Amino acid sequence: MSLSHFSKLLLTTLLFSVALSSHATEKFRVCADPLNPPYSSKNKDGYENRIAELFAAQLGQEVEYYWFPQRIGFVRNTLKKKINEQSKQFRCDVIIGVPAGFDFTATTDSYYHSTYVLLIAKGRGWDNITIPEQLRSLPLAKQDSLKIAMFDRGPGTAWLQKSGLLEQGVPYQTMTGDDENNTTMMIEKELQAGNIDMVILWGPMAGYIVSQKPDAYIMLPMQSSLNMKFDYSMAMGVRYGDNARKTQLNELISRNQQEIYNILQSYHVPLLPIPAKQVRKDD
Repeated sequence: MSLSHFSKLLLTTLLFSVALSSHATEKFRVCADPLNPPYSSKNKDGYENRIAELFAAQLGQEVEYYWFPQRIGFVRNTLKKKINEQSKQFRCDVIIGVPAGFDFTATTDSYYHSTYVLLIAKGRGWDNITIPEQLRSLPLAKQDSLKIAMFDRGPGTAWLQKSGLLEQGVPYQTMTGDDENNTTMMIEKELQAGNIDMVILWGPMAGYIVSQKPDAYIMLPMQSSLNMKFDYSMAMGVRYGDNARKTQLNELISRNQQEIYNILQSYHVPLLPIPAKQVRKDD
């Protein structure tokens, strides 16, 4: 081997090492709620944490979180907020879970599709319910004993009203404002305490409750109709114009779809087939 050829080979190796080192020091920067099971937590035990770790590992990066409670103003204070007035860098770059077609961010391809479910605590006289519609035809005396959670927002309350069961609803707020319990944790405690016997809840949230006591609940999918939708696709959110990151995430979603499903199923998330992609203006 000539000295010239050896020098070129050495230079190429050094450049590759530098590039790899530079790539490895980059961060996979996630906007997340520090107390939001089953999605995310500071303990990094939510399924969105696990998906973020999966993607970061394949990119040779380390996950870095910017923690902020997921309530009104979440996107404005995370994905769209710069570190400071002088910086060009934002606090974080990706939200792992947003509804497909979310207005406040550009969205990736959907990576799962789930539905609201009727979650029933076993052993309280409701074990014979096999479809949610049975609640509508119960004898009036039996209906009067219903204790079913309803929220200030969401299709569950609309379904109760349409079914003539609104008076049997026990009201809760969608956002608790509680520093120690998110909505999912609160509903689990209410079910365990017997303050409610059932709830119409978004599938991943119901899955979390089931995962705490797998034999204690019946989970019945709610069926969407022309006038009432219960099933939705979920995607990842990035800033508008961040097309390179969006493309990268789409590739990772496509490559890891089965592993993503495995993660979601381990959290008892009810999964439906992802519908064909609907093209948005920003796509």
